[in-house]
Amino acid sequence: MKKKIPLHTQIIIGLVLGLILGLLVVKLSLPPDFIIDYIKPIGTIFINALKMIAVPLVLASLIVGVSNLGDITKLGRIGGKTIAAYMITTVIAVSLGLLLVNIFKPGKSLPTDTRDNLMALYDSNVTSRTNTAESLKEQSPLQPLVDMVPDNIFLATTNNGSMLQVVFFAIIMGIALLQIPKSKAQPVIAFFDGLNDVIIKIVGFIMLIAPYGVFALMASLIVEITGDNPDSAITLLLALLKYSLVVIFGLLLMILLVYPLILKAFTKVTYMDFFKALRPAQLLAFSTSSSSATLPVTMKQVEEELNVSEEVSSFVLPLGATINMDGTCLYQGVAAVFIAQALGLDLSLTQQLMIVLTATLASIGTAGVPGAGLIMLIIVLESIDVPAAGLALILAPDRILDMFRTVVNVTGDAMVCTVVASTEGELPDGLIRQSNPLTPTIEA
Repeated sequence: MKKKIPLHTQIIIGLVLGLILGLLVVKLSLPPDFIIDYIKPIGTIFINALKMIAVPLVLASLIVGVSNLGDITKLGRIGGKTIAAYMITTVIAVSLGLLLVNIFKPGKSLPTDTRDNLMALYDSNVTSRTNTAESLKEQSPLQPLVDMVPDNIFLATTNNGSMLQVVFFAIIMGIALLQIPKSKAQPVIAFFDGLNDVIIKIVGFIMLIAPYGVFALMASLIVEITGDNPDSAITLLLALLKYSLVVIFGLLLMILLVYPLILKAFTKVTYMDFFKALRPAQLLAFSTSSSSATLPVTMKQVEEELNVSEEVSSFVLPLGATINMDGTCLYQGVAAVFIAQALGLDLSLTQQLMIVLTATLASIGTAGVPGAGLIMLIIVLESIDVPAAGLALILAPDRILDMFRTVVNVTGDAMVCTVVASTEGELPDGLIRQSNPLTPTIEA
């Protein structure tokens, strides 16, 4: 019986084959018509499929996530600490991503002719965008808050560009479900819980065509942007490498600097003990790219190795797998600005603040499964009026980066869980429970 090739390996193979095909067509001066007419549509279908499930994914995941808080008044203190910690680390992550991408400017390394070709491909309505930007300058500073509240939720759900309104409605609905009798709320919650499971299953279906989508997008991208200048393909690949390094550098800063500093400030758990305890969950997160799939291992490690009670871990960690996506948010911040830079679009400070807001809120509804981050990125792009088709620019290395950012997501969940447990007095002396009896206990 043949061993099935893992999905992430298939995607990497698709990426490499698409790159090779695109470069061969360019280098051998072959007619590009076949690539454009018969290969590119596969990539377009992949992008459309991701867009198709964006609204139901956010709506169902977020309603279920908020309603899973249970009785707000009973959970009170722990719930407040958990949500506040998750929101703070998420804002730190996306802000760090924006800082790095504005410092290193990976999208600016593209030559002018390549950027012009990209703009022609992905932003055909430049004039309309300019007019929109001018009109935004005349709006009230509070207009973004006004735009968050939909006047027709059904209309909002028909437009991916109105995703922030869907997020707002989902949060309000989730809170309302906690305030009505459980007998009436339970059927509604069960419906959205079932819908959430269905959507996640559909995400799995869509990711099955991801290798072909990446192959098609990469091959057509190389062919379309190079034109009569094959060297521009190499330039694009170097820009993608620079972009990937910026993302990975930001993720390393989160996991090696930000999280240890927070642990040191609120707990007596040492840097080495925490990461040693979490290592099995991190390795699983890296291999599966799914914080949801890693959740059982994360809970086991946090309870057995860090001495966190089941009461705290069973609330904080599942909630984190639903609403805490630090690595994903950092990547979204870098990717959104990189795409804008590559297309020659300058983002204002207001638009970059919108990235922080949208990425933070959208992360609440991000399913902990491979590929869900791409859907959330579409939401972020459309919130700042950057063409979602520009997603093709960063799809090539996305699967590899997904593995890294999932490790950050899982580590962030465990860090917050440890902090909450410590503030609840569960780790008063910094005692770490070791599963290996030959390993001595460590006291602060």
